[in-house]
Amino acid sequence: MIKFISLGSGSSGNAYYLSSENTKILIDAGIPIRTLKRIFKDFDIEADKLDAVLITHDHADHIKSVGYMANEYGRFIYATEPVHQGINRNYCVTSKLTPDKVKYIQKDTPIQIGDFTITPFDVPHDSSDCVGYRLESEGITFCLITDVGHATPKIEEEVAKANYLVLEANHDENMLMMGTYPAYLKGRIKSDRGHMCNKDSARLIAEHATLRLKHVWLCHLSEENNHPELARKTVEAILRGYGIIPGVDFKLDILKRKVPSEVYELTPM
Repeated sequence: MIKFISLGSGSSGNAYYLSSENTKILIDAGIPIRTLKRIFKDFDIEADKLDAVLITHDHADHIKSVGYMANEYGRFIYATEPVHQGINRNYCVTSKLTPDKVKYIQKDTPIQIGDFTITPFDVPHDSSDCVGYRLESEGITFCLITDVGHATPKIEEEVAKANYLVLEANHDENMLMMGTYPAYLKGRIKSDRGHMCNKDSARLIAEHATLRLKHVWLCHLSEENNHPELARKTVEAILRGYGIIPGVDFKLDILKRKVPSEVYELTPM
């Protein structure tokens, strides 16, 4: 059995934890280190026993504590070469990575870390580089796709493979366009290298998920341009239009921005 916890999901900081009997993985480390330490304590997560820290991209809300994870806890940091370069340049990473903690990954090239076969894949976003992750273990396929400007054929393929899917539903289009953000920021968010809206996330699930899908978590909701219940209702309405009933065909949950989720137990088909 695999366990999954969202430690935080949003522009204030992102981190996701997956564990099997023998292997513990952190995806992203964008939560401030003091908060992250408290969450680790609350969930009995031993940070110095993590087998890997996987990084999606080099924006601050995904890497803020990555230096501490490497230098204080001695963890290896896995990312593509452009993301590692971005981490080194980012002002928010005050504790820089030492070369012995840097691990390079390549898109579409699986790596084995303990019980998990991990495959990074390309995700379009306006960072130095960006990947999603597919993790496979014990007959379970878990896929995380966040900070995604638009659905590519590769992303569609990954959604089709997933039993468990974490997918960005960043904003409601009307809230974004009617809100107070300046025009350039609205344009960035709506661009093909920005963030995915509720409707696009719903259509991606509806058109490409298979009967293997058991649970979807909507992640990285905007505090200013979205609301958990709005995201849920929008996604549920579109899914129902395709004949898909959340809660019957698969579970649907919304990950909170600043509060950890419950511990989810992932089981094979």
